[in-house]
Amino acid sequence: MPLHKFPPRVWEALKMKQGIYTRLPGHYLRSLQESRPPAAVHWKPLGVNSHVNPKTGHRERVQDVPIPAYYPPESQSGMWGGEGWIVGYRYANNDKLSNRLKKVWKPQLFNRELYSEILDHKFKITVTARTLDLVDAAYGFDFYILRTPQEDLNSKLGMDLKRAMLLRLARKDTELYPENPAKRETVFNKYKEFVIPAEEAEWVGLSLEEAVEKQRLLEKEDPEPLFKAFVQELVQELTAQKLSEPEIVEKKQ
Repeated sequence: MPLHKFPPRVWEALKMKQGIYTRLPGHYLRSLQESRPPAAVHWKPLGVNSHVNPKTGHRERVQDVPIPAYYPPESQSGMWGGEGWIVGYRYANNDKLSNRLKKVWKPQLFNRELYSEILDHKFKITVTARTLDLVDAAYGFDFYILRTPQEDLNSKLGMDLKRAMLLRLARKDTELYPENPAKRETVFNKYKEFVIPAEEAEWVGLSLEEAVEKQRLLEKEDPEPLFKAFVQELVQELTAQKLSEPEIVEKKQ
């Protein structure tokens, strides 16, 4: 006899079909469903299931398995460009006849200042060499943030910056270069391809817990003081009583 009505692997899917989860915006729910695997960083996908051995001429099956990476919590406060920790083993003293020792390969981190045109601010961020190469390939920090999907950014800081950039573009914030309207208009035109409605930009990069809390605050109604309800009820009663009383009309002589 099964212990659960539904298997545990479908609990997350069932949770999204009840309660406050069903009232989340449609574009946010679609973004959760459209998630894709991140781009290969620590391995090169072959893209085939088999290949021909050049020596024997026979077709052989090949393994195309991604290398699992661990992303520590500090990677969310920086921008590692998809890199993480790789856990593996090495031989002691490079001797294959010796015991295997556990080893963790970690990316080299740098503290760099990156400037955002849209936010007009310099951010001191922990990055990797790959992140700097991706920023150069995208021709700017803002382009890198706006063009890179959430799965490839793999950074809470990066998604928070993307949400702030999209909100500023959607609202055409006049606080950007207030003394130079021409430069502000140039920046808005430069990144106009990324403009989305402000209602959607507010939800970009939010985790499921943050989205639920945001929806709860939107639905929350401030309690109305009782004296206001009593005053309104008293006014209605007095108005009804006044209308029900006959009006005395004095006859003019």
